[in-house]
Amino acid sequence: MRKVIHTAEGPRPVGVYSQAIVCDGFVFVAGQGPIDPATNKLELGDVRSETRRALRNIDAILHAAGSSLRDAVRLGVFLADLGDFPAMNEVFREFFPENPPARTTVGCVLPRIKVEIDCIARVRRKRSARTR
Repeated sequence: MRKVIHTAEGPRPVGVYSQAIVCDGFVFVAGQGPIDPATNKLELGDVRSETRRALRNIDAILHAAGSSLRDAVRLGVFLADLGDFPAMNEVFREFFPENPPARTTVGCVLPRIKVEIDCIARVRRKRSARTR
């Protein structure tokens, strides 16, 4: 069964996509950038601050789906500048000090932001947010 996840704790989608979809025991989180969920505006900064914001956004969406970053099995990282890899990786160590999920990191063109991250995680708990 496919469920759409929507939470005010995460940024509102700015296009035709859902924050996340739960299906067959997994949650698939759409790419998240450095957007403040309270204002839905970009929080531009260095790659460290943008990575922290993106991971906090993912964590909020995961919690709404009955999951968490501890349940993440794969993350995709899109960097505007692959030279930012060491700084982005430093922040990942803060969020995943042990047994990190699988990850792919690619360089790409991003509009004004330095990083975007998507996520796949296991669902462990009953969802607490509104679903459609």
